[in-house]
Amino acid sequence: MAVAARVETGLNVAAYKVWVEARPGDERWELIDGVPVMMSPPSARHQRIVANLIRRLDDLAERRGCNALPGFGVLSAAMDDYAPIPDIVVTCGPLGPDGYTRDPVLLAEVLSPSTQKADLGAKTMFYRTVPSLCTFLMVDQETARVEVWRRGDAGWSMRGVGPDEAVDLPELDGTLAVSEIYARVGII
Repeated sequence: MAVAARVETGLNVAAYKVWVEARPGDERWELIDGVPVMMSPPSARHQRIVANLIRRLDDLAERRGCNALPGFGVLSAAMDDYAPIPDIVVTCGPLGPDGYTRDPVLLAEVLSPSTQKADLGAKTMFYRTVPSLCTFLMVDQETARVEVWRRGDAGWSMRGVGPDEAVDLPELDGTLAVSEIYARVGII
C-alpha cells in the first residue's frame, strides 16, 4: 500500500530529488502531484507479472538497441510536480546516471489494489504528457486484462486486451502475448 508523506508538499522535481536523496536507501518514493509517496513492497503476484514483462520487453528492446528497466523514474517538462516510478520503463536513449528518464518509448504499470485509482487517474494523465512515450500498459494483477494506451495521429487511445490476445508493440517491432504476461501467475 502506498502511503502519502504529508510532511513535505508542493515539491517540484528538483526539490524532490534533494529531499529523496536524504531518505534511507531501503525506502522507495515517487512524487505525485507535488507530494512524496512511499512505495510499499509489491506482492509476489505483482513481482511475477513484472518479471514476465521485463524478460519479454527487454528481449524486444535489445533488438532495437533499447533497454527495458525496472524502477526508473519518468519526468515530463509539462508537469514538474510528478516523478512517478512505473514498474518497467523502455528507453532507447543513453541511460542517465540518476535513475530518471525524460525519453521513454514504452512503460508498464502493474496495478495494485492500493494504487489502482491513482495509476488509472493521475498517472495516466501524467504519462500522456511525456512527448517520447508511444505506448503505456496498465496491467491488472487480479484478472488477465491489459489496458493498452497508444499515442496516434489523433491523440491518445485506449484498448483493453484479454487473455487470448496479444499487444502489438510497433515501437519495438514485436508483440507481447497476454498469456506471457500472466505466465506462472495462476490467472489464466
